[in-house]
Amino acid sequence: MKKRTIIILIIFPIITALVCLCIGRNSISPLDVLKALTGSQDISGSVKITIQNIRLPRILLGLLCGAGLSVAGCSFQGFFSNPLATPDTMGVAGGASFGAALGLLLGFNMIGVQILSLCMGIAAVVITRLTASGRGHGPAVLIISGIMVGSLFSALVSLVKFLADAESQLPAITYWLMGSLGSAGYKNLVIGAPVIIVSVIIIFLLRWRLNLLSLSEDELIASGTNVKLLRTLVVICATAMTSSVISMCGQVGWVGLIVPHMCRMIWGQDGRKLIPASICIGAAFMVMVDTVARSVSASEIPVSILTAIIGAPFFILILTSRKKL
Repeated sequence: MKKRTIIILIIFPIITALVCLCIGRNSISPLDVLKALTGSQDISGSVKITIQNIRLPRILLGLLCGAGLSVAGCSFQGFFSNPLATPDTMGVAGGASFGAALGLLLGFNMIGVQILSLCMGIAAVVITRLTASGRGHGPAVLIISGIMVGSLFSALVSLVKFLADAESQLPAITYWLMGSLGSAGYKNLVIGAPVIIVSVIIIFLLRWRLNLLSLSEDELIASGTNVKLLRTLVVICATAMTSSVISMCGQVGWVGLIVPHMCRMIWGQDGRKLIPASICIGAAFMVMVDTVARSVSASEIPVSILTAIIGAPFFILILTSRKKL
């Protein structure tokens, strides 16, 4: 990857974040945004509160979630050697969604909901691994186990919705499951951000080894790679990122599928290029989608609706044009 390309990729999400800070139901000039970010007293209190307490944490959450889901998508696609693998392949999304729905049913505050969601997402992957361990550790067995575990947790989510109060709890659970960054706050970020950042850094450092996962078992052993350790690290990091994202903003589909494919079409299969590109493009993509979600109408549009509207035509276009995925 050329030096100029690297600089552009790094700058792209930063510029996107700054532009999106200006956009909303009430537009704010770039100069006022910069003054608010630098703590200048030469702006109104309402503008300062809007930028520092409402838009900035939401933008930061969008950057983290976009980068995390994109890297998780790349990781699972490399792990399973399947370009259609997604961050919820191993039942992560189902488990994390059940945890959040249960937390809302029990009346937990958002921090409690976030912690329970994160724990349940990790538990789902542990169950998937234990289910698959009796019949080998192959990717195909893990995918089947993940589908079963995901279906189980989806049924549990339906049970929670059935038990929830129809006037107060059920609307909150349903809206949360659609995905939204509306609950963004610095307290939420303190819990979720470290998990995503550490996991992204680990995958980034292992990015060149992700290319080895496409090799056969014999070729991996011959290369001297600790296959079990590599696969375990990839699964743990990708799971942690996905669970943390879902625990903070609900189910956000397609990002972990769209962004890796977009990057793969430009930079190819090499993980050394694919991972850094996915981090930057994913972060910017999520911020842009969320900005549209909170700006185009009086009531906020769930993010997952917009990602699906973008993602489905994207893949239809790819399939009809017969481009290589």
